[in-house]
Amino acid sequence: MKAPSTKSDTQTSRSDKVPVVLQILPSLETGGVERGAVEVARAITEAGWQAIVASSGGQMVHEVQRAGALHIDFPADSKNPLQMWRNVNRLTALIKEHKVDILHARSRAPAWSALSAARKTGISFMTTFHGNYGAASPLKRLYNSVMARGDRVIAISQFIGNQVCERYGADPERVRVIPRGVDIATFDPAAVSAQRVIQLAEQWRVPDDARVVMLPGRLTRWKGQLVLIEALARLPDRTGLRCILVGSDQGRSGYREELEKEVVRRGLESTVQFAGDCRDMPAAFMLADVVVSASTDAEAFGRVIIEAQAMGRPVIATSHGAARETVFEGETGWLVPPGDASALVGALEQALGLDRYARESLAARAIAQVRRDYTRELMCDRTLSVYEELLAEKAAP
Repeated sequence: MKAPSTKSDTQTSRSDKVPVVLQILPSLETGGVERGAVEVARAITEAGWQAIVASSGGQMVHEVQRAGALHIDFPADSKNPLQMWRNVNRLTALIKEHKVDILHARSRAPAWSALSAARKTGISFMTTFHGNYGAASPLKRLYNSVMARGDRVIAISQFIGNQVCERYGADPERVRVIPRGVDIATFDPAAVSAQRVIQLAEQWRVPDDARVVMLPGRLTRWKGQLVLIEALARLPDRTGLRCILVGSDQGRSGYREELEKEVVRRGLESTVQFAGDCRDMPAAFMLADVVVSASTDAEAFGRVIIEAQAMGRPVIATSHGAARETVFEGETGWLVPPGDASALVGALEQALGLDRYARESLAARAIAQVRRDYTRELMCDRTLSVYEELLAEKAAP
């Protein structure tokens, strides 16, 4: 695997034609995949190229358009084999109509259609491997494998890069590790006013002297809320402690009810609260004394960890997946074995017990790491460099 150069390091051989990049993904609702597509579309247009995004639509379409990109309504969210086959011809027509140079797929179902359309038209095909996809059966591994078949494959962490090569047999020469990036203008402690923090504290009824443990993430079992609840129940000193679970159940009402019953069973009604979705996560992080990512399955990247570190918050994460790349034990946070409530208790005691000097030192190291390795600008520059590689290959005699 290679680390991509930044855009400024790359020389491109091509005609005067403006490069056209078409990204395809199922929809443009909220999420990390969607956010990455919007950010890269903006970078493409800022580079003077033409950006096109094809999806079934969603609330972020206006952000694509505001970035100067063209959005095309396209049934990219269908997993129906007949619809996927029809999408090949639709994509082929779009490629010819808009003179597309690079087709960039960000999800498995549309990637199968995109691969066929790219091969039919002779243009470059690339993917971003966003997920730690389940691969329990040969059929599932085959379905996932399309994401490893690009002329270039972007992996959002070294963990995913290794998986692409080892599980799916991708040539390491085609794989580029480009971590997700944070908007450090938004996730900047200095940019969050006291009023925003106060407003959120009042909304959530957080006492001024509370010690706040926060777990941001949708309410789904593998995010580990049950492990955190067990750890809180075992914590020897819960004086002034408030645990805020940020995120909605997204229709998983059964799991939320299970969590609520467990909170009652453990006698944590005055400690744990369900905050639902939050529109101001920078302010939310400023309320937290420690941010926990208790995922029991490996995170492909773990944006929450990086955003919390950008805000100078101590983080506790489970020691698997990409968290091993983004959290440095004792330096920017703590790593605990997945599903281990006892280890989580120990890490919580250390994080909550930091004195002011230790907390400020940890915050400075965490912020510096994010600004060095995990900015949105760096992610976009590296992605455009991969596009440059493909354009140069096509232009070569």
